[in-house]
Amino acid sequence: MGRVLALVDDLFFRSKIVETARQVGVELACFATPRDLVDEALAKPPALVVIDLNAGNNPLQALEQLAPGNSMPLIAFLSHVQTDLAERARQAGCTAVMPRSQFSKELPAILARAKIAP
Repeated sequence: MGRVLALVDDLFFRSKIVETARQVGVELACFATPRDLVDEALAKPPALVVIDLNAGNNPLQALEQLAPGNSMPLIAFLSHVQTDLAERARQAGCTAVMPRSQFSKELPAILARAKIAP
């Protein structure tokens, strides 16, 4: 089963991701800081990394450290009006960047794909 790591400091949204992961049956670990996420991802590469670009402590830092030379999928989400931030995430190597509403809608499918990853 694939393992998912998430950088999310919004407690409401974090609980939504945790509950969806439980329903889908995927292993999930949430982190509040980019450093903790990066350390865990590099120690044991996950099937998927999810990053809230509105999290505190510079979430782009995690993308910049994880993307180069890694094949793990990196999905980021943000407010739909933050087009400059979305472009910066793509340039940092993010696999997919989507508005929070789209991420919420597709969350079960996103996590299910990670579940079947090696």
